[in-house]
Amino acid sequence: MDALTEGYGLIEGPVWDPARGLLFSDIMGGGVYCLDRDGNVAVVFEHRRGIGGMCLHEADGVVVSGRNISFKANGGGPTRMLLDRDEANDLVGFNDITADADGRIYAGSLGNSPVFEDGRIATAGKLFLIDLDGSIRVVAEDVMLTNGLAFSPDNRILYHSDSTRRTIFCYDVEEGGSLGTKRSFAETRAGAPDGLVVAEDGSIWVALAGGSGVGVYNADGTHREHIQIPLPMCTSVCFGGDDLRDLYIVTGSEGVEGDNRGSVYCVRTEVAGLPVGVAKVALPA
Repeated sequence: MDALTEGYGLIEGPVWDPARGLLFSDIMGGGVYCLDRDGNVAVVFEHRRGIGGMCLHEADGVVVSGRNISFKANGGGPTRMLLDRDEANDLVGFNDITADADGRIYAGSLGNSPVFEDGRIATAGKLFLIDLDGSIRVVAEDVMLTNGLAFSPDNRILYHSDSTRRTIFCYDVEEGGSLGTKRSFAETRAGAPDGLVVAEDGSIWVALAGGSGVGVYNADGTHREHIQIPLPMCTSVCFGGDDLRDLYIVTGSEGVEGDNRGSVYCVRTEVAGLPVGVAKVALPA
């Protein structure tokens, strides 16, 4: 399996943009990049480090995580903050994010982070909901290391990776976006669950950090298969391509010799992925 592009520190946040191609971030090196259909890589946004998650926004831009949750327009312009960590009880920052079918944003907060290390004592994180009017509320607590977030095909279940617990949890999505009681969906013994996506048949495809690949689980939580990759630190996954049957797999450089070995791989799948949700939350002036 050959890399489509490599030379990054820690790749995260892959999201398929039908207009441009695969967007991804480099947490350690900074910036957001675009890998187009011809294999060319361009810089979308420079400098910003710690982007662990991204989603598209209907206002021709991207919502990114990090020390805060912010909107960045594709054509440039000022960054618009949607959720600051001060509103998250002084937590370190935010990691994976996703948008639901209505355009609301779900974001996981971090109690500790190797990127933003500043002497804080590690605490449990939370899941936040940014509603369409821009209002914010906590929808889940007791999250150790928040990672992948994705919805079932009918948008009635939210799947969530807690890497520290090596468990994918799930929540019933209630009216207005609130979440029901957390329950265990699957334990990932081959590695810590990181970014995840859902296919149209309801299967869950999860990056296994330290597990050298992607675990595939049926909708009932049983293990279906393991997709092996050359590097151990598999960080996230994303369905893309015109038919959403290209599974993009991104990695970090941990566990391999040399620096900046973060890479992007791609495999064809028999089942198609679900289209990504597009955020529609109100933007501050």
